[in-house]
Amino acid sequence: MRACIIFNPTARGDKARHFRKHLAEFAGGVALKPTQAAGDGSRLAAEAVRDGFDTLVAAGGDGTVNEVLNGIADAPDGFARTRLAVLPLGTVNVLARELGLPLRLRAAWQVILNGNERRIDAPFADYTDPAGVRRRYFVQMAGAGLDARAISLVDWEAKKRFSQFAYVLAGLKAMREPQPPITVEADGQTVTGELVLVGNGRFYGGSLPVFPDAKLDDGLLDLCVFPRVHWGLIARYAFGFVTGRPLVPRGVKVLRATRACLRAASVPFEVDGDLCGMLPVELGVLPSVLRVVAPG
Repeated sequence: MRACIIFNPTARGDKARHFRKHLAEFAGGVALKPTQAAGDGSRLAAEAVRDGFDTLVAAGGDGTVNEVLNGIADAPDGFARTRLAVLPLGTVNVLARELGLPLRLRAAWQVILNGNERRIDAPFADYTDPAGVRRRYFVQMAGAGLDARAISLVDWEAKKRFSQFAYVLAGLKAMREPQPPITVEADGQTVTGELVLVGNGRFYGGSLPVFPDAKLDDGLLDLCVFPRVHWGLIARYAFGFVTGRPLVPRGVKVLRATRACLRAASVPFEVDGDLCGMLPVELGVLPSVLRVVAPG
């Protein structure tokens, strides 16, 4: 294994401090590429692929994982040449939970050293911004409407203190705003709702199984379209974070599709917990192209 660790040297939190304290232990014989600013992870990952590293370790949260994933995708034949590994340092670590990775650093590092590999799908979002047409890959989840707006309102100090509940608090703030309708076209079906959640795996926002039938390697996107956004919806999912069992409201339309288009006026969307752009967006999936290091 010729590995490279991409990490944020300014990341806060106990896990990040522990990682930095034991950096030599985790990185003996492994290249280190620290990020300096948002988006650096993608540039460094693409550079590492071109330099011949066959395993890229995203040491951080879901945002770091997403940046490294997109760097692999940006490099010529990146998916074929390089595999993705995760050292979970973030607040939520949804992909790590989905893959069954240990959340303790030493145990997660041992999984990486063991080098067991599986192939999963690589979903993507095609959209337009002032720079032109863009493609952003995601590995676990995406969302449009209240979900994305709440991310833009998250208080990062509250996130460090309250973990997933910081998003619930931000969702309550977002509820005070209008919720424009979103039209979803997916493999010949058309539905409308005020909130759309998209899953590649089962989990959303931690270990909450919002997409219970989703599989990382089935070649499909799972879409939950919520007709209305209301206070009860926030309460249901807050309860779900406590119990690990979401109370899905009645009337939620669940679609499974290979492609989907989301359209609305002035509605943001997110991928893997990071704001991405504004609708419209075209969603698709490349089946089983992403090689990930996972428990045996």
